[in-house]
Amino acid sequence: MSQTDTSPARRGIIPSIIFGLMILGVAATYAVGPNGPVTMAVVFVVTMAIGVPIPFAAGIATVAGLYIADIPMTLMAQAAWTAFEPFPLVTIPLFVLAGQLMEQGGMSEKLVNIAQKLVGAYKGGLGLVTVVACMFFAALSGSGPATTAAIGSITIPAMQEEGYRSRFAGAIAAAAGALGSMIPPSNLLIIFALVTDVSIPRLFLAGIVPGIVLGLMLMVVVFIISAKNGYGGTGEPFRWGPLLEAFWEGKWAVFAPVIILGGIYAGIFTPSEAAGVAVAYGLFVGLFIYRGLTLAKLFHAFKFTAIVIGTVLFILGSTKAFGQLVTIFDIPDAVLSLFRGLVEFPWLVMLMIGAFYILVGMWLESIPQIIIFTAVFFPLVTSLGIDPVVFGIFTVMTCEIGFLTPPIGVNLFVAARISKITIEEISVGVLPLLIPYILMILLLVFFSSWVTFLPDLVYGPMR
Repeated sequence: MSQTDTSPARRGIIPSIIFGLMILGVAATYAVGPNGPVTMAVVFVVTMAIGVPIPFAAGIATVAGLYIADIPMTLMAQAAWTAFEPFPLVTIPLFVLAGQLMEQGGMSEKLVNIAQKLVGAYKGGLGLVTVVACMFFAALSGSGPATTAAIGSITIPAMQEEGYRSRFAGAIAAAAGALGSMIPPSNLLIIFALVTDVSIPRLFLAGIVPGIVLGLMLMVVVFIISAKNGYGGTGEPFRWGPLLEAFWEGKWAVFAPVIILGGIYAGIFTPSEAAGVAVAYGLFVGLFIYRGLTLAKLFHAFKFTAIVIGTVLFILGSTKAFGQLVTIFDIPDAVLSLFRGLVEFPWLVMLMIGAFYILVGMWLESIPQIIIFTAVFFPLVTSLGIDPVVFGIFTVMTCEIGFLTPPIGVNLFVAARISKITIEEISVGVLPLLIPYILMILLLVFFSSWVTFLPDLVYGPMR
């Protein structure tokens, strides 16, 4: 039978699966009676399965839960208001705008040039350059997809011209771009801090060492694969002169994270004020130093920021109410009682949560994942004596894997579009680059004291 004969049957499998899920969900809801948590879970899963956007799916599930619990629907509006109320939330659009201004203004090219002079001569040089440049730009953008787009748009075509396999070139940019959500300033760490009331500066400091270690691990994998396949490498010895010259030319780009993060840790300004400083710095350098910003690029930067923050606020509004209902239905207490027998094995609980997060991250975007499930698992892990800062880093690390796994892997889509390949191809290419992420999760579970070393050194141990 030909491919054209079988494709309609194959296309009919997905609606059949969705219909089956709906039948099972209705049956489960009918079997347990008017149970709020079960109904919310069923409605949430079914609506996502049939293609409803996640914010709307969370909102519909919340309405179902409110109806069963006989709670006024005004809770939705109240929850949205409380979600938008925290002042630190302003840091997200400001850091997004700052990252866009720095990218459009020419800073990403300067960072790539510095990375080129640092590691470009080795085997897999351009791959290593991509990782190092992503580490630099991560300290400017706060976003994994933004880092992938900013650096990947420069290095992926260059790698392809040098003979790198397209799926490998795109995978490097996607995997290294995810560092934008770990190395501060990080939008996901800010969201976690808003949900849990953990200190943002502590989380930022705690993200530095894991981000750098993860970047080094990625460089090792890139070097091994490149050496095996004969990708890149001029063989020229490293020289300090060109590197120092590149640093001097890109000093304004390198100085940006020093001002932003140094000002926060020195107590000169808060994270929200630092975000404002970052925007002013990006405008100044882009307009008057590198002169890369034009009216068209400024419009693009503001438009991109408006779209991103509009999406974020919409997700926050609907998932905040969902998270409040999770608490009202005592789901955290139920989860706590479920894991009570494992209280002596916190490492096992963390591994189970990590596996759950990775699985959910394949289907759910990172922001709603953090808001919804942190409300469920945060009371559990703190009762087990796990440091809240460590759990924040752990949560974001699992979200980074979500960036790199289909079907919702945002970094994969960005890198695939730049590489001009399919999402299936790049999903295969990124598999070896997931190994460092898995190793980092294991390090966070079994050896976590090194994560809190910097924040404890600067601010003292948490009480």
